[in-house]
Amino acid sequence: MTKSILGAHMSISGGLHRAVEAAQAIGFDCVQIFSKNSNQWKGKALTEKDVELFKESLDRCGISHPIVHDSYLINLGAPADELWLKSIAAFEDELLRAEALGIPFVVTHPGSYTTSTPHEGIDRIAEGLKTVLEHTAGIQTRCLLENTAGQGSNLGFELEQIAEIIEKVEGRKPTEAVGDEFRVGVCFDTCHAFAAGYDFSTPKKYAEMTAHFDEIIGLNRFRAFHINDATKECGSHVDRHAHIGFGKIPLESFRLLLNDPRFAGVPKYLETPKGMKKDEETGAEEDWDAVNLRILREMNNE
Repeated sequence: MTKSILGAHMSISGGLHRAVEAAQAIGFDCVQIFSKNSNQWKGKALTEKDVELFKESLDRCGISHPIVHDSYLINLGAPADELWLKSIAAFEDELLRAEALGIPFVVTHPGSYTTSTPHEGIDRIAEGLKTVLEHTAGIQTRCLLENTAGQGSNLGFELEQIAEIIEKVEGRKPTEAVGDEFRVGVCFDTCHAFAAGYDFSTPKKYAEMTAHFDEIIGLNRFRAFHINDATKECGSHVDRHAHIGFGKIPLESFRLLLNDPRFAGVPKYLETPKGMKKDEETGAEEDWDAVNLRILREMNNE
């Protein structure tokens, strides 16, 4: 039996430790957070008390596998030097903040080429990442590149693009890494993959997709999953998350991922809309996070 490690992105309003407590209240196993206000380039420096409260809350609440998602302002693919250099500095700060909190991974979208070309954008992202990793050499926290939906000029919607970035950063094929011998891994988002055109709705299609990813990147680099349904059809390139079972992704797709023993130890985080679900008959309300978690757990080990 394969029991998935399930969690969600939770608000840090009131302190980083509040996200951990909120995750426990829903019944999650793990949690994803922003380490600061995601709409600001630079956050307030973490105090010893911030770090102490966060680590204590993880122990007290029994929440494992904390992870950070970086600010959406960051764009390592930016052709303009001012934004590119600002993004490099901001991403370095994200890694250092996570390191201080004892968090092993920071998830980032690879970047957008905007006014340049996809080829130039990939080169720019790789150069930016190399700079960040050189400046943060010696820390334990690593970077996870998240696949995208391919909206606009966003790069990383094809896993080949992520493989190319990793190869340029490390100077070797991604598959040549052994075990934990890497600083750049992958976070796989189900909504983004579906929107980008990946169909993993049957055992055969799922097996073909994961075999392809193993061939070009190596499944050992897949260290987190974002579990989201999609509001638009497969191949739409529209990044809009939906509640599990309320979007366009077949439930079988989630069932296959949840019960894949190769990913049993890889945490899976919801990034579905927040709010309350109202029962039309009784009027009773339930937190959507709890609804999504229940649906996922019911599919797990089927």
